[in-house]
Amino acid sequence: MGAKKNLYLFFLVIAGFIIPGCQSFQKDLIVSSVDEKTYEGLAELEEIVIRLDGGGAGRDELARARQQVTALEGSAADSNFDALLSAWSGRLYLMEGRTADAQREYRRSQTLSPLNLPSQILSFRLERDLTRRLAMIDQSIEIENFHGELLIERGRVLFDMNRFSESVAAFDAAGVLLESKPYYEEVYSSFRNKAWELKDLQQGTVSRTVAIAGQGEITWRDLIEMTNNETPLLRFITAGRDWPAESLFAQLLDRSVIPHTQDTALTEWPAEKPSSSEAVNRSGAAWFLWHIYAENRANRGLLTRYSARFANTPNARSPVNDIDILSPFIDSVLGCVESEFISLADGRNFRPNERVKGSDFLAMIRKL
Repeated sequence: MGAKKNLYLFFLVIAGFIIPGCQSFQKDLIVSSVDEKTYEGLAELEEIVIRLDGGGAGRDELARARQQVTALEGSAADSNFDALLSAWSGRLYLMEGRTADAQREYRRSQTLSPLNLPSQILSFRLERDLTRRLAMIDQSIEIENFHGELLIERGRVLFDMNRFSESVAAFDAAGVLLESKPYYEEVYSSFRNKAWELKDLQQGTVSRTVAIAGQGEITWRDLIEMTNNETPLLRFITAGRDWPAESLFAQLLDRSVIPHTQDTALTEWPAEKPSSSEAVNRSGAAWFLWHIYAENRANRGLLTRYSARFANTPNARSPVNDIDILSPFIDSVLGCVESEFISLADGRNFRPNERVKGSDFLAMIRKL
């Protein structure tokens, strides 16, 4: 038998018969009459459903998965096999937006083989309240802590609850238990990696901050909203009052806290001003951070600290390879690097044109 068949045989023998009262497995062994090819079909269905769950399920992909279910329904099988098939079918129904059908399949699966693992996971997905869902998952883990699939579900629900550091831990623990099913790690690595980026966010963080922190790049408007939501650094303008982001953008632009350009090669500002929807580069983030640092310290001399020093040093060279000593950004870049608000990408280069991710900017303002 292949590895997939062995895994399902093991599951069919023990996983469906947990007795809630004493938390023990039923001792009776189940002898399955289902042939190897049918088992392989069930294992293939599991992989199909998991990949759809992680990557977004389009209409055509769902239709092909449903065809797989229909084909397996015609197999000669026993009640345990049918229970698993119903559970995976229910997962598909949820993706199709057919909740009532998913609930029907869950009830059928439970009737055929109570508390089989795919059926348990379907019950979690049917529970919309995240707190109750997490409690259900944790109760199952107390009984069956050797199933990585349960830890995947824990990682998912913790991710949706913005409990990112706990989510990372759950996904990492699941990976150890699911080495025989590498597609789980492939599918859910995007959730795990995003949770890692956001792991420093605390539960209860403003939802808008969480949304911005999850973005692959941010705009000036995003930058202003996050700074204003998470820090008091803009109070030198707002004086503690609520200001719309667009009004703050205009004020910060007028006071040169936001630069007219992010091109570090230019020595004169262009006449055209940026818009609040413009994406922020590392050069722009450095300018912004260093200028609000100077404003909060009430020390505008910081804005020329390095350029003034270089002006009095013959043949001075920039300590950062890709920022010219005559660039208007030299003070902001060196100030942010020396103060450890922003790090050099490779110890030598700043990479000024690289876009800033939301999670990276959140780390920057917290350091500041």
